[in-house]
Amino acid sequence: MSQVSNGSGVRNLPSRAASLNGDDENEGISEVFLSVLVQFGQVGLSFYDSKDCTLHVMHDTVDNRDLHLLNKVIQEISPHVIITSAKQERNLAQYIKGLGTNPDYRPEIIVYPNADFGPEVSKQRLLVAYLPFLPPNVTEKDRLPYLSSCISFDSVVMMRTIGALLKCLDRRRVGVQLEDSSVGVPILQFFTYKLNDVVYMDRDAYSVLQIFKSELHPSVYKLHSGEKEGLSLYGVLNHCRCIFGSRLLRQWFHRPTRDLNVLRRRQEVVRFFTCPRNLEPMNTLQNFLRNIKNIPMLLRRMSLSHTKVVDWQNLYKTVYSAIGIRDMVRSLPQNIQLFREISDEFTDDLHYIATLISKVVDFEGSLAENRFTIKPNVDPAIDEKKRKMMGLSDFLTDVARAELANLDSRFSSCSVIYIPLIGFLLSVPRLPGMVEKEDFEIEGLDFIFVSEDRLHYRSARTKELDDILGDLHCDIRDMETAVMTQLQATVLQRSGCLYKMLSLYAELDCLMSLAQASQNYNYCSPVLTEHCRLTLHQSRHPLLEFCTTVFVSNPCHCSETEGKVKVITGPNSSGKSIYLKQVGLIVFMALIGSDVPAKEAEIGLVDGIYTRMQSRESVSVGLSTFMIDLNQMAQALNHSTGMSLVLVDEFGKGTNTVDGLSLLAACLNHWLNRSPAQCPLVFLATNFHSVLQLDLLPHSPLLSLLMLETAIDGEELVFLYQLKEGICQSSYAANIATLAGLPPALVQRGVEVSELYRTGRTIKRIDQPSGKEQINRCEKLVEKFLSLDLDDPSTDLQSFIKDELLATVGEVL
Repeated sequence: MSQVSNGSGVRNLPSRAASLNGDDENEGISEVFLSVLVQFGQVGLSFYDSKDCTLHVMHDTVDNRDLHLLNKVIQEISPHVIITSAKQERNLAQYIKGLGTNPDYRPEIIVYPNADFGPEVSKQRLLVAYLPFLPPNVTEKDRLPYLSSCISFDSVVMMRTIGALLKCLDRRRVGVQLEDSSVGVPILQFFTYKLNDVVYMDRDAYSVLQIFKSELHPSVYKLHSGEKEGLSLYGVLNHCRCIFGSRLLRQWFHRPTRDLNVLRRRQEVVRFFTCPRNLEPMNTLQNFLRNIKNIPMLLRRMSLSHTKVVDWQNLYKTVYSAIGIRDMVRSLPQNIQLFREISDEFTDDLHYIATLISKVVDFEGSLAENRFTIKPNVDPAIDEKKRKMMGLSDFLTDVARAELANLDSRFSSCSVIYIPLIGFLLSVPRLPGMVEKEDFEIEGLDFIFVSEDRLHYRSARTKELDDILGDLHCDIRDMETAVMTQLQATVLQRSGCLYKMLSLYAELDCLMSLAQASQNYNYCSPVLTEHCRLTLHQSRHPLLEFCTTVFVSNPCHCSETEGKVKVITGPNSSGKSIYLKQVGLIVFMALIGSDVPAKEAEIGLVDGIYTRMQSRESVSVGLSTFMIDLNQMAQALNHSTGMSLVLVDEFGKGTNTVDGLSLLAACLNHWLNRSPAQCPLVFLATNFHSVLQLDLLPHSPLLSLLMLETAIDGEELVFLYQLKEGICQSSYAANIATLAGLPPALVQRGVEVSELYRTGRTIKRIDQPSGKEQINRCEKLVEKFLSLDLDDPSTDLQSFIKDELLATVGEVL
């Protein structure tokens, strides 16, 4: 079993202090402390490597029910200590429990109270941690904004794990056991941990690229159910027929991969179904997939003996549809890996479950009685009791005739009825004179109850029937429940084939969905390469083309040594942001195995997509917009590699023009001064034309200058949305303002002021009175002056000159 503790114990860890003091005795020995948490299907983790005193964080990432991603992380880093919360989700608890059964790997498990994983607690512990790498001029007040450029505070689950990790390091004095208690555990550097085959996506990328878009449901009847998917890439590509396909596709979107084998596996299926001659088998398979129900929920209900009739129906439909899919796939080319797995992986268990349910469950009878019933010839004892129940009506008629002969002559009729749980009863009509309870007493009969105008009694004969026949209905129900329990146990024993089936069919559903989108929207299959290249011919924006009747396609070319940094200029509304998002979306689509909106495409497997673009979600209370921009840019500068894609739009516009221009030039120089192998793919759109006109960038083959073409038709600006090489010489602000609907006089005045400011001339106000108004004011002032009596001692001439004469002259001049 793996060790479990509350984290307060102290173990003899290899001391980092020795190596810091020049003692290399323990050099090369390290321990890894991993803190992990799962919340709402997302895994957040952080770990500390005692060998080099580094803290690694992995941003919140969607994982599946079996935590395959977490398992891969643990396989890669092999932590000696795993820290988790006492309050955790079920699948994480089961996973950690399973680690104790592995004889080859048994980490120590530390369980802390959930309070130690609080977001604010974690942030405070991080702010007071010993971080020698911080610049000496960073004050306590500046720590938070500085650290936010190193670690994404938006990854809430990951941030919560840092707090528990720092607590464990501090308690165990990792690496500083021999030091004074005032010396903290050093963290010499932060690193973002990435799985080798998972592409990093910053949080804003999903928003600004509109990969997901949640909207309130328009139906008043579905407001309580939350949100629906709006116009988004996921909404465009999701044509899945079963819920598990949609869930898996969402997982692919949250975890784009650069594993070439996985992508080629997906591509070969998509390529097969995009072929027109394979449309019919795809339609057949999609019709089968509509019947694939929520099997995990059904199996859970079975394990709790809460199975309903509709659950058996759904299970039966699912299993038979699964068999239909398997048989159809077996007729398809078996050189495609997914088809081969579907054909080979299924055992006879699936057919056995379907046959067993078909032979046992009487669906028609179950629906009629709203309970589980079985077919004839399944259980002879149940069949015998059901035969008695069926012949009971005629038999009870004969018994009623015999009972009537023994009744008081006042009763002209009677009947013998059977009521489940009560038994057989003699029912007679209520006579007019029967009012009080004493009137119901009849000699030889035991009164039971009155219902409407009928009195019910238990006679000697009905008591005899109870003893002979018993409670048939309850007996049958109990016996059929026992059969259902046996059937449930059999299904649960063979449930492994159902989970395997769901996994493969969900993948098939996703890939047929991508193939259908490719057919519908005329996408092409990209050529994927492990080199940092990006070549697109006639590429389109996969969302914007739904919003306009005509879309202008544009190319893109980035090789490993040329054109990796593209600076794009052009007036507002010319299409710069759309082009950036278009490139980002196409690369993202390729990384989930989808075809892309282009005529031809060669796409390198990037390891991360970083964005600095406008997004409402990026606005955070307490930080200025420009500070957020800087944090996003810092993430891209600090963590991007030669295999990353960086999209930057309008960086620096939230601050002083000179400061923004300087920071923009510095960032571009930082990338351009790297070697070609270390320079990421950078697409940067800006209205700071001076960064090019002032020659602030180095001459490098990595730099490519592009612009969105426009034309002037008379005084009207026409957007051509065509990308070409060059630099935009004007922002065309006046034309843009006119197109936006500003009054022409206002626009003309803006042009005048701009020209005066540019040439250094005086800008005169235009909100002064007209000439006629000024003449009238002067005439009134002269008349008032002439009317003054200068000989009158009460006349205050100084006040008149100061308050009226000089004020009027000043305004006129």
